[in-house]
Amino acid sequence: MKIMSNEQLVAAYRDAEKNGTDRDWIQMLKKEIHSRGMRPVRKV
Repeated sequence: MKIMSNEQLVAAYRDAEKNGTDRDWIQMLKKEIHSRGMRPVRKV
């Protein structure tokens, strides 16, 4: 899934997590984020 840029992918994941949307969508986004070697969460 190379349709979204890295920034769009992380933003979509954070938005889906915040809104509690479809769990399958969240898992798919998370899997793609990890396959690109990124972390979906911000370091505090």
